[in-house]
This record gives sequence, C-alpha cells and structure tokens, in this order.
Amino acid sequence: MNQTNLSRRDREINWKAIEHYIRSHIENLSNEPMQVKQFSAGYSNLTYLLKIGDWEAVFRRPPFGQIPPKAHDMKREFTILQKINPVFPLAPKPYLYCEDPTISDKHFYIMEKKNGIVLDDTLPPEHVGNKEYARIVSETVVNTLVFLHNIDYVKAGLATIGKPQGYLERQVQGWIKRYHHAKTEEMAVVPEIEQWLIKQLPASPAPSIVHNDFKLNNMMISPDNPREAVAVFDWEMCTIGDPLTDVGCSLAYWTEPGEGETGLTSVTVNPGFIKRREFVQLYAEKSGRDLSNIDYYLTFAFYKIGVVLQQIYYRWKKGEAKDDRFAKLGEGIHNLMHQALRAKNKELL
Repeated sequence: MNQTNLSRRDREINWKAIEHYIRSHIENLSNEPMQVKQFSAGYSNLTYLLKIGDWEAVFRRPPFGQIPPKAHDMKREFTILQKINPVFPLAPKPYLYCEDPTISDKHFYIMEKKNGIVLDDTLPPEHVGNKEYARIVSETVVNTLVFLHNIDYVKAGLATIGKPQGYLERQVQGWIKRYHHAKTEEMAVVPEIEQWLIKQLPASPAPSIVHNDFKLNNMMISPDNPREAVAVFDWEMCTIGDPLTDVGCSLAYWTEPGEGETGLTSVTVNPGFIKRREFVQLYAEKSGRDLSNIDYYLTFAFYKIGVVLQQIYYRWKKGEAKDDRFAKLGEGIHNLMHQALRAKNKELL
C-alpha cells in the first residue's frame, strides 16, 4: 500500500479493506499494491485517486465526523451517474458502490478517472495572461451547461430523480431552514434577503436536469483544446428542476475582480474571462431561455453558498470539523450574504 500525501485522518480509512473489495469486483488487475493519493481537498466530499498498476479510478466518500441528514449521499450520486453517463458522457462512469461498515465507516463509490485540467484558482503556466484561452474556456462552460439542460431527461430515465413542480420554492424554503439550523451569529442583511426571496419567487421555466453545483472548478477541460470539456464532477445533488438555478450557481462562483474574500476559489478574475453579464447573454442566446429574472437566481445562489459554508462553520465551531481553514469561513459567509444583497439590488448584472 502506497499512500501519498495523506493526512492522519485520511490514513484512518481502511485502504487495505477497500483494495480487497476492489479486487473482488474488478478482474484482471495488476498484482502491484494499490496507491492512494488525495486530490486537493474542498469543503465537501473526500476524493482520492486510486491506482493499481495501469488501472486508475476515483474514490469518493463523505467527510469525517457527523454530517447533516440527507447530505453527502454517495448512493444517490452513484445511481445518477449510472443513468446520466450514457446521455452526458462528461459525467464519469461509475464502477462500484459500497455501504458495508466492515469495509468503511462511511459509504463510498468508485468511478472512472477523467484526464484533463481543472481550473481552480490558477491557470496553467502556459496560459497565464492568455486572454483568448480565458475567453474560449468561458464559452466552453456556457456551452456545457446548455448541453446539459437540453438533454431529454424523460428519455434518459431520469424523471424519477426529482419533483420539478414547486422545485424553486422548496429550494428557497429549504435553504432558509438550513441556515437557521446552523446560524452562529446574527447578520443584519439576512432577514431582508430571506423575505425578498420568499416574496419575489418567479415562475420557473420548463424543467431540466439540474446539476445543482455547476461551476468552472467542477469541470475538467482538455489540455489540448480549451473548446472541449472532458468532465463534469460532483453529481450528488443532481435533480430535475429549474435550470436557471444552475445558471445562478455558475454566476455566483464566477468571481469578478475586486470582490471580497468569500473562501471560494475562482480563476475567473484573470484577464480574458467573460463577465457575469456576458455569461447571461450567451446562455440566453444558446439555450433560448428567458433570463429576465436572473437577478433572483443569482441572489439565491449567493445565499445558498453562504448557507453551505455556514453549515461547515457551525460544525467547526462545535468541534466536529477540525480543518483549520474552516476558522476563516465567517468572513466568507458575511461577504456572500452581502453579495446576495447586491444581486437583489441589481448591482451585479
């Protein structure tokens, strides 16, 4: 067993049992010992690269410690990938799912490893300062989102994964409830945002597949051709609902120069990346959807991301999450809520 750059907590995972499980389900693997390497850690599910000889795969499981009910549902994500990969091959092909507590303390699944570039907070050295590259990547993100939303989810057998009727209202009410369960301090702007989100609820367009966390660093771009997306990751929250919630999410993560620290990484502050306003225009042109209410969706997206970080911050404050990075989330949550207020006031688009 070769474990590269794993933390003490990562080493608590029973990798030997997992290797045995893999070998018992996948034939013709090399006799070489399994190698494990953690990908750069986010705030959510834990993701590792597994390698046995020439065979490579990706292992995903929930974070350590207690987790909110219904969150980090690996079985649901695995099942969705089984259905969506045939019609949207950018979604990795799933291999194995396991919830046996004798193998792992948390359920997990193993999927195909995609090869390409993930643009997190930096550009590849060869593309630093390349405005054309940034422009093309921007268009690739929009094109990929339009492609996803245009899939016939009924033909794809995905109609049962969500309830589109009333989707947006349930989302808004649900995230407000989550925030109040995880609140650690009062923020003056929050009640105004929440009341506005409830009272100004728009009518949703025709439903589509909704990724629910669609952003640039959940995508992988071809290293040879920035017009080609190689993968879209993190399908845990995928459902059928209002496609404009995905647009709002993408826009919220699409950071522009001069915006406050939010704890989120984004490469889109670099020269050449399109602005949020042009993102909206391109999506509207390519999808044919009406985005006249997009300020609402951007407001909700900033609020929702703020709640996601608030839940993590709450766990850190209670001592359930030990990662030192979480200590700084308070400032990010504060700035996200103020970004929601700016979006509500139509100051961002």
